[in-house]
Amino acid sequence: MIEETIDEVFAAGDCSGSLSALEIDGPGRLSVAGGELAVAASTFKITIGLEFFCQAAEGELDPSERVVVSPAGASPGGQGLCITEDPVEISLRDVARLMLTISDNTATDVLIRRVGIERVKARLAGLGFTGFHLPGTIQHELDTAARDAGFADWDAMADALGDSTPPEEGKAMWQRVLASPGMQPGRISSATADDMAALVRAVWRNEAGPADACANLRRMMGQQRLTRKIATGFGPEVLVASKSGTVPGGVSNDVGVVTFPDGQRYAIAILTRSLTPGAPTREDVLGTAARVALHYLRADGTSSSR
Repeated sequence: MIEETIDEVFAAGDCSGSLSALEIDGPGRLSVAGGELAVAASTFKITIGLEFFCQAAEGELDPSERVVVSPAGASPGGQGLCITEDPVEISLRDVARLMLTISDNTATDVLIRRVGIERVKARLAGLGFTGFHLPGTIQHELDTAARDAGFADWDAMADALGDSTPPEEGKAMWQRVLASPGMQPGRISSATADDMAALVRAVWRNEAGPADACANLRRMMGQQRLTRKIATGFGPEVLVASKSGTVPGGVSNDVGVVTFPDGQRYAIAILTRSLTPGAPTREDVLGTAARVALHYLRADGTSSSR
């Protein structure tokens, strides 16, 4: 059975996982634990991008509007606006680009505050997607997880994990954070693989919002710089546009669309969690799972779920 084969792929990477794959232009469907709520990590940024581009297409905001992002307001993260030393003036459109291409957490929080998390939830609900849990900004989520693990906030935890902390002690602290209630599905940003894949399918079919909004989201997802997850399962002749998500030592996800040279297109969402807390998932496992799943759909063309 294909479901058992996918489970074996996950187990080989020391992780558990869920997978959902949908043929974009046909009825093919494969779901392996796809209805289970899982930590979304940065894949939830697809939903923020959708709301941003929809509001722009509907005339509610100007994507060329310029904002100033100060280091004092930066959210935790290791790239982009998270690590600047001086205020940066930038358009909202390029804030969205940083969010979707390099997974900039500060850029994400700028957009969440601009478009409103309740508007994001309302749009998803209007599209019939109920498998999302979106509590708010990344800063809020990380502070919550740190407090649940016994720290005052995320900055206090980061200070405790500083360079002077012995490696084993630091590892134990991080494992405590990973095991905290704030890092579990339903507390931190979460989603089901089924709804993630269905949302991306709707974007590629111009069914998730105005056509211009869907086109802009597709374009920016195609510019993501991280290609060592789903894309590793395919050769250069196969196009992959996706948004990845990672919680170091805990979660490794990727959601996007795979397009084959013959024109067949598949939306796919893979959400995994390490079976050994603190040990990273091998990212190539997501590529292997994607290749196995889409080979099954292309060869068989039927639907399967568990």
